[in-house]
Amino acid sequence: MKAKALVLVFLLALLLPAGVVSAADLTPTQQQLKALVENVRAKVKAGQKTQADLADDLNKFDSLLAQHRGEKTDDVAEVLLMKAMLYLEIFDDTAKGKELIQQLKRDYPATAAGESADKILARIQQRLEAEHIQSSLVTGAAFPDFNEKDLEGRPLSLANYKGKVVLVDFWATWCSPCMEELPHVLSAYEKHHRQGFDIVGVSLDKDEAKLKDFTRQMKMTWAQFFDGQMWSNKLAKRYGIQSIPATYLLDGEGKIIGKDLRGDQLETVLNKVLPGHLAKEPNPAAPR
Repeated sequence: MKAKALVLVFLLALLLPAGVVSAADLTPTQQQLKALVENVRAKVKAGQKTQADLADDLNKFDSLLAQHRGEKTDDVAEVLLMKAMLYLEIFDDTAKGKELIQQLKRDYPATAAGESADKILARIQQRLEAEHIQSSLVTGAAFPDFNEKDLEGRPLSLANYKGKVVLVDFWATWCSPCMEELPHVLSAYEKHHRQGFDIVGVSLDKDEAKLKDFTRQMKMTWAQFFDGQMWSNKLAKRYGIQSIPATYLLDGEGKIIGKDLRGDQLETVLNKVLPGHLAKEPNPAAPR
């Protein structure tokens, strides 16, 4: 489940079914923008997502803005916002998107879109910082430790798992892809836990009672970190998590030996790395 730290106005517009809003309720500018967005939506759905693919549409955004040059209305500000979101969310061109949001703030300060500019700029910065953190979490690198409390109030630190192969799993009960991966995670735990494999979950859930009921029902007996903050989860922010499920497989020294292993990939890697751990006694202090 993709989590971008931006207001997903543009993506939501792309995903809205055509005809949800009656054309009679729209201003002429909104009608033009709606037609443009629907055209872009069709192209994106067909896999056309580059600036070259959408060059004609970009020109139409510019023509629409030029047509209403000098007008400081919400309608015109929304055109510029949509163009900015196209760069931010479809082209992944942060520099150009940021430039357009700054223009939005400068040229349309009294509009709803203009007033949202500072929040969007702050979220852009958060995303840049997250991407910087993610760039350091590569195979072979040490995964930074933490000292927190788990869902049951017990101390939780990766140092307590020294000597074990550990999967750090960022997930949530409301995340469909997480639920699709869960059978593989449960199977790996059941097969390999006694060989020195363990899991530390980081839940981005909001409802503690629901989370506890779910983990109990699914027999997820490993430790979970939870703070009820969803995408603002303390550890998710610390490690720059922008989408879930996100997983890191660590060796006995806490170094990353696998990332985002899906389906049978986790089982395959565990079969390769665990035999070397069988002769080692797990750390007696490690949670079981």
